[in-house]
Amino acid sequence: MLELLFFIFLFGIFGKLFFFGMRAAWSISKLLITIVFLPVILLGMVFGGLLYLAFPILLIIGILSLFRTK
Repeated sequence: MLELLFFIFLFGIFGKLFFFGMRAAWSISKLLITIVFLPVILLGMVFGGLLYLAFPILLIIGILSLFRTK
């Protein structure tokens, strides 16, 4: 009986830790994508001659960031 209770608590605690780790990894991934990779991709597009594609993407992201509330 005590073993069953131990396993229930064990899965409960490590389940919470697992989902906390997943949320932390998702937040770090979003931060890296928006702060690091998006500007690098846009600069690469500009230097590669895709200004007509990079400029509208930059405008859309700028407009969305103005209206986003958090």
